Amino acid sequence: MPLYAALQNSRTLQGIAWMVLSSILFVGMTAIIRHLGSGLPAVEAAFIRYFLGSLLILPMVIRHWPGIPSKRDTGFYILRGIVHGAGVILWFYAMARIPIAEVTAIGYVAPIFVTIGAAIFLGERLQFRRIAGVICGFAGALIILRPGFQEVNMGQMAQLLAAPLFAISFILAKKLTETQGSSMIVGMLSIGCTVALLPGAILQWRNPTAEELSWLALAAVVATGAHYTLTRAFEAAPITVTQPLGFLQLIWAAILGVLAFGEPLDPYVMVGGAVIVAAATYISHREIQVSRQQRTPTAIATKV
Repeated sequence: MPLYAALQNSRTLQGIAWMVLSSILFVGMTAIIRHLGSGLPAVEAAFIRYFLGSLLILPMVIRHWPGIPSKRDTGFYILRGIVHGAGVILWFYAMARIPIAEVTAIGYVAPIFVTIGAAIFLGERLQFRRIAGVICGFAGALIILRPGFQEVNMGQMAQLLAAPLFAISFILAKKLTETQGSSMIVGMLSIGCTVALLPGAILQWRNPTAEELSWLALAAVVATGAHYTLTRAFEAAPITVTQPLGFLQLIWAAILGVLAFGEPLDPYVMVGGAVIVAAATYISHREIQVSRQQRTPTAIATKV
């Protein structure tokens, strides 16, 4: 089992595996929100999703509670809750109004900010293959969006505005992995977003139906799992390695859009997706080659 052995001995490969799983789960959550549509106000739907997610993750937070966080980490938690909460409102708004593949494609603006931010604030090296992967992935997204050839609507604008907010959230998560475990980071994100979204939810509250609550509960389960796997990816490997692999979400999103919602498969999506997959595949291949030369002891594979 050479692949299993490689995963055991390489934190980089573990990060890649966690990131691929995270991309699948995030697209699953996207499909659920798309199915719900725009019946509920975006801020209310986001609040319910994070409130239910907080209930799910709370037992794990209590079990792994390391004590009162430092002043630095507390500040990071508060800032991440506010920033991520604002991004989620915009994302929920966009998801109910534009196709899944389009939401996902526009979201690829975020990795550009993440990679630049990681280099500036986290001191991570930007090797050529990583820079090339991010650029190719962004180019693939631009092929899909075709700016200048179609009108930008409110849903697209909301997703564009959400991208830098999510980038800040991801960078804060990476900083928190230096001192905090995955359970705490994911749990505090759910709690922080719940508190940040509460005022807006109260102002726009409409009693949800039982069906809407059921779908939002499922979204909470899937999203909590996605954030957990994303955090594990951040723990295991540099963010500039794992982030480009998030481009795989576009492939899953395009497939779901066609099969579940009857959304037409734009040929530009196929071309852009091919560019993205090629970039992600190249990065993974190169990291596997490097990992075979740099073995990491299994004893430090995880923090949780």
